[in-house]
Amino acid sequence: MAWTALREGRAVLLMRHALAPGTGDPPGFVLENCTTQRNLDQAGRLQAERWGDLLRQNSITAPRVLSSRWCRALETAELLGFKPVEPLPLLDSFFVQTDRKNEQTQALLMYLRALPGTSPIVLISHQVNITALTGIFPRPGEALVLALPISDPPRVLARLSPP
Repeated sequence: MAWTALREGRAVLLMRHALAPGTGDPPGFVLENCTTQRNLDQAGRLQAERWGDLLRQNSITAPRVLSSRWCRALETAELLGFKPVEPLPLLDSFFVQTDRKNEQTQALLMYLRALPGTSPIVLISHQVNITALTGIFPRPGEALVLALPISDPPRVLARLSPP
């Protein structure tokens, strides 16, 4: 049911970026400089590639891919193997700026409500964002299939482990 809803544009796939060992980012990290951030390791890269394979196996062949601007999220999105990847600041982590949690989560809800339900959409974000939106604490590379139109809280059709 969840894969069908995703294929038909009646759901979105919201994924936590693939495995990037550690927590948060080093002090003083710079968004535009990947060498200053916590990044995917080889296992995370393989995890992201396997996600792309799993999507294609489930007939998701040309999804719209939106990603946080953090390097580990963008790399996850790129390794899925679908072009183009669209950076979306509403998916950016607020791990160190928790005061942004409520405002950013509400803005993301509004954005998701405005999405046209016509084709598959994949969103790559962070644990804090996904937990704020859904109440679920996802593991690295774990994904949720959320029913459209988005409700508050979103209706979770499936919780998918990393392949």
